[in-house]
Amino acid sequence: MSRTLSSQREKRSHPHPVPFLGQPNADSLARMISDARRPKRENKIGIRDRICCHQWTWFTMATGGVANVLHSIWTSYHADWLWYIGLVFFLFNICLFVTNCVLITMRFVMVPGSFMHSFLDQMESLFIPAVCHSIAIILINTCEYGIPKTGPWLQHAMEWLFWIYIVVSVVASTGMYLILWSTQIFPIHTMTPVWVFPGYPLLLTAPFASTLIAANQVVTDNPPINRLAIAMCAIAVQGTGFLISFMICAAFIYRLMTQKLPRDMQRPGVFISIGPSGFTVAGLVSLGQQSHVVIPDSFQGSTHSVIILRLLSTIVGLWLWGLSVWFFLVSVGSLWKYMRPEHKMPFQMTWWSFVFPNTALVTATLALATALGSNGLRICGCVMAAVLIVVWALVLAKMLRCLWNRELLWPKELENE
Repeated sequence: MSRTLSSQREKRSHPHPVPFLGQPNADSLARMISDARRPKRENKIGIRDRICCHQWTWFTMATGGVANVLHSIWTSYHADWLWYIGLVFFLFNICLFVTNCVLITMRFVMVPGSFMHSFLDQMESLFIPAVCHSIAIILINTCEYGIPKTGPWLQHAMEWLFWIYIVVSVVASTGMYLILWSTQIFPIHTMTPVWVFPGYPLLLTAPFASTLIAANQVVTDNPPINRLAIAMCAIAVQGTGFLISFMICAAFIYRLMTQKLPRDMQRPGVFISIGPSGFTVAGLVSLGQQSHVVIPDSFQGSTHSVIILRLLSTIVGLWLWGLSVWFFLVSVGSLWKYMRPEHKMPFQMTWWSFVFPNTALVTATLALATALGSNGLRICGCVMAAVLIVVWALVLAKMLRCLWNRELLWPKELENE
């Protein structure tokens, strides 16, 4: 009897390790495609099969982020050519977003069960909030390029969409994390900053608010918006998103100390750690500089509220900007081994992480340059923006090449059927 109890205690104290199944999405999705194409009796892989491989990872925010960076530079130099190039990126981003929406819908229709499967898959589920990120960056670009060129109707629509986005971002972030925590088990050795992705929609609220307020400030003919409520709500949601991402990034550092750097396929995801602090700096510093049009003269019973808020936002911005720069250096250093020809990093859609999180660092740098009146920081931001556009072009060219060479959107598991 005592031996039986002791053996039971040993079993309870030493639970069985949870096996990691690698990339379950590739096998199970290929099986779904195979079942869906079976009634058609097709032996050759066609465009239909390639569309069925479309995933949430294709909702990239890099193109819209570049448009945001170009507009940030334009506000300092007011060069028309910068504005038009940014407008081209903005319109191109809308085309990409619509295309991705059509393709992902076609996949869900042609492969029954793949929609629910995407929420339960260990890899793909993390990228579902990318839709919210894409919508947020489109709304930000609309405020930048649309409101100054249209009547008050667009400003009124953007104000309503801001409040709708606040609700959607909170619900999407909370709901996605609850789904992940209820259905998935993520071993620590697979951890990357991609775990932050469900919280990313919260991190774009302050940039959205500052851009909306700035557009309302530029177009003096438009009626004023409720700037104080927009700014305070954005700061609350932004702070929540940053604290969530900060805790996850702390877990990522623990993972680095115990498990080394991520594998080759996961290495681009390290750059995602730059975004949380970068977007927070860009939003808070911009809102601080707008405090003279946001805060009433007698706010909190002090006539010096505007000066205090500007100083506080700049100090906090510098603090978090340093954190973003540190993560940038770590992310770049993690790619050092790929400078040697014997080491190669296979292309994945996560390569767009080389661009989008860094747009946050560039806009944060430009926002601090404006707040501090620093030409050096402004020139540094412009140089970073130029390099970023080159990286964007290289990643786009690599993506198109992989599409042509059947390395993307290609069900390799079905070639031998």
